Amino acid sequence: MASLWTLIFRRPRHNTYARLDADGLCLGFKQCSQAPGGSGWVQVSEAHLGWLGRPLPASARVCARASRRWLQRTLPA
Repeated sequence: MASLWTLIFRRPRHNTYARLDADGLCLGFKQCSQAPGGSGWVQVSEAHLGWLGRPLPASARVCARASRRWLQRTLPA
């Protein structure tokens, strides 16, 4: 029965973004379903308040998903 409720009341998935200044210091966080407009926003795995005012650790950033177009490419023989 729980799966029926999840199908009926499906919530949009929110991603977490961090705003970085010109020096790479974290200024704030935002959770939204689409990437925020403007420059300085990077997707992160979580909002960690200890990162505010400091550079983000390398493990915090989320890599963009690869598109499936690479499957459609033909390789030279």
